[in-house]
Amino acid sequence: MRNVWERILAWLRGNRPVWVVLLVLLAVDRLSKRLTLEFLSNQDIIVAPFLHLRYVQNTGAAFGMMQGGNLLLILITLVILAYLIKSWRELCGYGPLVKWGLVFILGGALGNLYDRITLGFVVDFIDLRVWPVFNAADSFITVGGVMLALALLGIGKKPQREEK
Repeated sequence: MRNVWERILAWLRGNRPVWVVLLVLLAVDRLSKRLTLEFLSNQDIIVAPFLHLRYVQNTGAAFGMMQGGNLLLILITLVILAYLIKSWRELCGYGPLVKWGLVFILGGALGNLYDRITLGFVVDFIDLRVWPVFNAADSFITVGGVMLALALLGIGKKPQREEK
């Protein structure tokens, strides 16, 4: 068991930037949701014609799918997180866009998972009026997904030299 903890600590030390960014993402998500719970419970704040801040309890997934499926969504999230953690080294071997995309996805997934476990729903508050209400964690997951898509398209990769 001691060997396992030594390996984990060595990995943590070797991936400090990853943990710093992950912790910042989690802090931004938690703070924004805390402020939402404290100040937006019964009001809709108009920031601009296209941007409102409005408190919504989301018991489903993206776009209102699977409403009331909190337990299933917790289990799905845990399975995905376990896979990402188990495959971290292999996946990060595909380049920095993949690595940082995964960090953003992990940050968002952990933020929403925390809500699901502690509150029984996810706190959403960003209302663009033409899109379902979402939160910072959802944005992080989207940014991570875009980074992974860019990596799949080969953007940000150094060209391989041809063998003669």
